[in-house]
Amino acid sequence: MCTGRLDLSHILRAFTRGADGVFIVGCHLGECNYITHGNFHALSMVYLGKKLMGHIGINPERFRIEFMSGGEGILFAEVMNDFGKKIRELGPLGSSEGIDKDVLKSKLEAVTSLAPYMRLVERERLRIPVKSKEAYQQFFTSSEFDELFTTLILDKLAISEITLLLREGPLSTGRMAEKLGLTPSEVSRHINMSSRQGLIRYDESKKCYALA
Repeated sequence: MCTGRLDLSHILRAFTRGADGVFIVGCHLGECNYITHGNFHALSMVYLGKKLMGHIGINPERFRIEFMSGGEGILFAEVMNDFGKKIRELGPLGSSEGIDKDVLKSKLEAVTSLAPYMRLVERERLRIPVKSKEAYQQFFTSSEFDELFTTLILDKLAISEITLLLREGPLSTGRMAEKLGLTPSEVSRHINMSSRQGLIRYDESKKCYALA
């Protein structure tokens, strides 16, 4: 499969199903067989995926991309051995990060639900005009990207996590803040936004918030 088809949902599905690491191999940058620069799209997805993983508490080193040709078998073996060694050092997904199994499942589900939205964000706001590895690295490690990530993605992710929590039953602002590692004021802001969108309502009888 061309790495131009790489979607975050593919990666997240692998982690959800128990993979301890995900390794992507693409053609050399600038040497796309289809002249679509799909490997640069894959590079964007990897940078975005690593940022998301770090945010939800998963070690970003569990996700890696390398670029090589079909004739570089020795290099492929060396890189795979190195990646395998790293994953063995990290240990099972979640446990070495100190994340409870159910919490990890919920966080991955919340991120996965945003995959279609993040695909649009990458296409419309995170495309780099200069096709070079250096330009991509510079942008995705910049304060500009951090600001875009916070503005465009983190609020959506928090709302997704809140709605998933409320599937289990009504909760107070304080309890949601405790479960999500947010402050009560942050949760309140997201709840107000969700209420305006008709996603969440206040349950007067239980003095808690519930899904609308």
